[in-house]
Amino acid sequence: MSAPVKKPKSFGIWGNTDKTRFWKLLDPIMEWAEEKKISPFITKRIREKIGNESNYKFNVIESAEDFYKIDFLLTLGGDGTMLSAARAVGHRKTPILGIHLGELGFMAEVTVDEMFSRLDMVLAGSYGLQRRMVLKAEIVNGEGLKVFYALNDFVIDRGKSNRIITMRLLANDRFVSDYKADGLIVATPTGSTAYSLSVGGPIVMPRLKAMVVSPISPHTLTLRPIVLPDDRNLEISFPKDDLKEIAFAVDGQVSEYLAPNAKIFIQRAPFEIRMIDFEDSNYFQTLRRKMGWGKRGE
Repeated sequence: MSAPVKKPKSFGIWGNTDKTRFWKLLDPIMEWAEEKKISPFITKRIREKIGNESNYKFNVIESAEDFYKIDFLLTLGGDGTMLSAARAVGHRKTPILGIHLGELGFMAEVTVDEMFSRLDMVLAGSYGLQRRMVLKAEIVNGEGLKVFYALNDFVIDRGKSNRIITMRLLANDRFVSDYKADGLIVATPTGSTAYSLSVGGPIVMPRLKAMVVSPISPHTLTLRPIVLPDDRNLEISFPKDDLKEIAFAVDGQVSEYLAPNAKIFIQRAPFEIRMIDFEDSNYFQTLRRKMGWGKRGE
C-alpha cells in the first residue's frame, strides 16, 4: 500500500454504456458528486447518449489531454472497460478506480454495493496508488512501424488458419526458443491472471516487474511458460512460416494482422498505470472469491 495521496476535487466517469446497470448508477453518482462538491467529467459517448436529460452539472472529456484535468477516473463495467480506460489514460498518470458490473471483474474489484463507501474514502484521501506495469510493442510489418501498449497482454496466434505457427523468441538478442504452437502470449503481472493463466501460466502479483511468456497449445511436452525480468527486450519473428495472416491482439482485441516476414519488439513501456487501492485490499482474497483459488472440489 502506497502512502496516502491528496484529496480529489474532480473525477471522470468511464463506463460500458451497453449495460443497463451503468445507466441506473449514473444519476446516483452525479447526485453524490453534487452533494460532495466534486466536479464530474463524462465521456463524449455518455454525453451523446444522455442528450439533455440530465439534471446535473458536468464537464465533458473532449480529448485524452482532458485526463490531466481530473484527479481520478471511475470506470463502471467489466475488466474490458477498465482496460480500455487504461489505454485511453496512457502516460497521463490519472489514477483509475474500477467498479465491476459483470460477473468476474478481477481488475475492477470494487462491487456496486461498496461503491459509495469506497468513493467516500477516495474523497477523504484514504487510499493508495498501485502502479501497474505496461508493455510496449513495436511492429515492423512492411508498412512502417506501429506501436501498441498493453496493460494485460499481447497475443500472437494463427488467426483464421488451422495450422500451428513457428515463432522465434529472442531476449536481449539471445535465442530463447522456437515455439511451434497455436500462438504465444506475452503478459504483464496484471495480465498473468487473464489469458496466460488459462494456458497454464503462473500467477504473478501485480507489484512485481516481470513479463510472462506463455505458449498456446505448444506441439511439444517440453515448452513451458517462463517469467522474464522487465529489463528484457523481446523480439519475435516467424522463421519458415508461410501463413498469409498471423493475428496480433492487444488486451483481447485484434489490432493487426501480420505477414510472415513481420517482426515484433516488446519491452516494458516508459510509463505505468496507476490503480487506486485501499488498506484492506487483499489480492489473495480476490483470487479466492473470483477465481476459486485454493478451493477443493466438492
